Amino acid sequence: MKTLLEIILALLAAAGLLWLCWLLFGRLCSGGEHWGGPVYAVVPAEGDGERLEGEVKRLLWLKGGQYPMTIIIADGGLNPVGQAAATALLAQNQGLVICPMDRLGEYIGHL
Repeated sequence: MKTLLEIILALLAAAGLLWLCWLLFGRLCSGGEHWGGPVYAVVPAEGDGERLEGEVKRLLWLKGGQYPMTIIIADGGLNPVGQAAATALLAQNQGLVICPMDRLGEYIGHL
């Protein structure tokens, strides 16, 4: 009986620690009102943009609507298939922009 109680307490302690880490990670990523300026996430894209949708979806999940973040798809040579994928993502989600890779510095500087 004592061993069973120790196992249950160990599982509860592990779950509590995991929950605390998850909260701290979320707070670190969200920043809340303490951000000093705008936040940008740059997703480099080229060719067919085969990983583009997954990367953008992960960033949108991270963004979670808790703070303003602009996701920039940096076009480093998207072909027509990749451009269509980027345009579809742009139409489906807010907070996304497409910018040529070579003008990225200018674009971020003017936002």
